[in-house]
Amino acid sequence: MIMAIRKLIWTAAVVLPLTAMWQPAAFAATDEEEEEGTMPEAALVIPVMNAERGRALFAEKGCVLCHSVNGIGGEDAESFDSDEFSGPINPFHIAAKMWEHAPAMIAEQEEELGAQIELEAQDLADIVAFLASPDLRKEFSEDMLPERIREALKHEESEEEEEDHGSGN
Repeated sequence: MIMAIRKLIWTAAVVLPLTAMWQPAAFAATDEEEEEGTMPEAALVIPVMNAERGRALFAEKGCVLCHSVNGIGGEDAESFDSDEFSGPINPFHIAAKMWEHAPAMIAEQEEELGAQIELEAQDLADIVAFLASPDLRKEFSEDMLPERIREALKHEESEEEEEDHGSGN
């Protein structure tokens, strides 16, 4: 019992004041902020992600022209099919891969869509949330594609068939 009391006193006297003194620099309050009871704003903001909106954007923006989900979509880039794409997703990894492949992606977008796809930060966050949702990926179907995207996919398929027949395959 005495040991438990000593431990409690030691924790209250030593550990708590030390932890109260430690604050990450980005969140350290000034004396004035402490007096006013306000804290500085966070230096990093992680957006709230909406996977259902991301699923719609994946189709509407044209990501599906190059990336497939459930076998629906193009084959020019990484597949996000449910059985092939699993595990935790790091959104910064997705952004880095997009940056790495940006020149080719932009050229392909301009060829297929007539312009570069424009994504806001929230759009990308929502698309990543969709990719991180196996249940929503499993539900992805061709009827979720806008007509212009469906037509672009059909056009791409017919060009591939012509190439195959032209080469004697």
